[in-house]
Amino acid sequence: MTTTFHPSKSVVFWLWSGMVLILIMVVIGGMTRLTHSGLSMVHWSFTGSLPPMSEVAWDLEFEKYQTSPEYIELHNHFSLDDFKSIFWWEFIHRMFGRMIGIVFIIPFVIFWRKKLIPKSMLPKFFMILALGALQAFLGWFMVKSGLIDVPRVSHFRLAAHLITAFITCAYIYWVMQYYKGYGHTCKSISDGRKYVLILLALLVAQIVYGGFVAGLKAGWVHNTWPLMDGELISDAVTAMDPIWINFLEGMSGVQFIHRTLGLVVLLTGLWIGFFSNFFKEERYELYPKFVAIALLIQFALGVLTLLFYVPISLAVIHQVFALVTLICLTGLLFKANFTKLQH
Repeated sequence: MTTTFHPSKSVVFWLWSGMVLILIMVVIGGMTRLTHSGLSMVHWSFTGSLPPMSEVAWDLEFEKYQTSPEYIELHNHFSLDDFKSIFWWEFIHRMFGRMIGIVFIIPFVIFWRKKLIPKSMLPKFFMILALGALQAFLGWFMVKSGLIDVPRVSHFRLAAHLITAFITCAYIYWVMQYYKGYGHTCKSISDGRKYVLILLALLVAQIVYGGFVAGLKAGWVHNTWPLMDGELISDAVTAMDPIWINFLEGMSGVQFIHRTLGLVVLLTGLWIGFFSNFFKEERYELYPKFVAIALLIQFALGVLTLLFYVPISLAVIHQVFALVTLICLTGLLFKANFTKLQH
């Protein structure tokens, strides 16, 4: 690794900005889902970014929506004003996504031409762009599933859309840490890395199941904790046959996995942050404690969201804090892989 390259503050600011925009996008996506607005735009166009600008245009947009399964089965009582109230969240969601694409692509080209990104790191930056493109595709793929026969998106596609956004943001943070330390860090695997990887796998699975819970609206059943309506394991958890289908498509089964896995993730994070001797090295700084505290807050938010029957504000905060937790864990993993060079 060369020591002649000096990281640019402009590039670091750009990466930070990208992460913030993705976090805001997660908020907008959560609001779009929780206000049941995601299927209000029944066409997908990459040309034109303006909403309907006249009453005639609004009438035409509403007529398109009236052909959708959601309108026919659920919203056939909607007036034009009702339609507008759900249209705006999805419109903002899509336009914000396009803006993020522009914010990533144009500065990247400029920084590349100005040689502010070392050649050896270019594949990492191209990976960021590829993940962004995949995220856009999965958004279209998700919405499409709710416009054909049934007025709801596939919870599998929703989870894929969600976890890709999270992974993209976490990967940007990883690349930023690598870029900032370029020439001043070296590969050095710590003894604790395997435990960080285990926690990372558990957390990713937990986020995926959070997407399942959201897609199936499984947060509106068994709104008690720690027991499920007075039982350790509700009978509804295993009501579907074959039994494994409960944990992929059943509301009760999916919630059971999510709430149980959440406890496993929390205990693992607390062990790493406060009790394990593997993470006492100076290289880790405060990341182990950041991870433990973030998981504790995230777990509490999850319980409160369940107990209060999924209020929009708590649900969105819970979703956003899952991303914050993943970023903290990404930082810890970076520290487990690299150490500063001694000069």
